[in-house]
Amino acid sequence: MKNIQLSGGILVVAGSFLPLVHVPVIGSWNYWNLEPALAVACWLFAAGAVFGVVNNKVKTTRIFAVLLILLFLFTLFAVKYQTAQYFSFMPFASWREKLAGIVKLRWGWIVEFAGAFIMLFANGRKGKV
Repeated sequence: MKNIQLSGGILVVAGSFLPLVHVPVIGSWNYWNLEPALAVACWLFAAGAVFGVVNNKVKTTRIFAVLLILLFLFTLFAVKYQTAQYFSFMPFASWREKLAGIVKLRWGWIVEFAGAFIMLFANGRKGKV
């Protein structure tokens, strides 16, 4: 099961380079384009989870996996909130919603969440079912 949990860590790190948000005209952004501090936090949490996997510390792995999921949820909320606030100068609410809606989430989030959930739910102890 260690290999499965390690693959979850690899998915999280690789997911930080995949497209997470698509902004028209500018293109797709990954974690490093969105906010480098969040990308560093993602890597630190992934490293902590991998440390727990390598040292057979199931509780440590699960804590860092939960922290990763919370970080991803925070980032999703922040992206949606920031895009809504970015167009706050528009006089009509319908225009704001329409323009904020052009910023789309991309498929990289699936990889990020999949890696975190794999680390969270994969059983780290041998002999347990």
